Amino acid sequence: MAVKQIFQLTQEGVDNLKQELTYLKDVKREENKEALKEARAQGDLSENADYDAARNEQARIEARIAEIETILKNVKIIKTDDRDIVNIGKGVIIRFIETGEEKEFTLVGSIEADPRAKKISIESPIGRALLNKMENDVVEVKTETGKIFQVEIVEIK
Repeated sequence: MAVKQIFQLTQEGVDNLKQELTYLKDVKREENKEALKEARAQGDLSENADYDAARNEQARIEARIAEIETILKNVKIIKTDDRDIVNIGKGVIIRFIETGEEKEFTLVGSIEADPRAKKISIESPIGRALLNKMENDVVEVKTETGKIFQVEIVEIK
């Protein structure tokens, strides 16, 4: 029997997935149906690049819809607590000991991770190292490549 995977997400992450699902079902599916209809109207489907592209896009859309539906069926919404420890859903400012550089980000589940939006996964090396630590703690971070560095937790938001 397969083990049911639970996806940890913040409420914001769940809301974003619901929006994406609605967009895929209501907009992208309809656009794709039109593209398929137009490609079929061109005749011979065996050498129709437009038809092939539309079918590939249809498969991509349907796969993403199924993926999102699976995530939403198996989601555990993370509630941030008020304690002053680093945990999922919390914002954190860290200072790299070696350089003095400061970075701010929010710890999230792996599905929501987006470094450009300053959201890092609790499963990343920094995320794992910071979990359950407190302000002013200095923690050691070991990357997948074996590099080790230290960061100080400046602030927990």
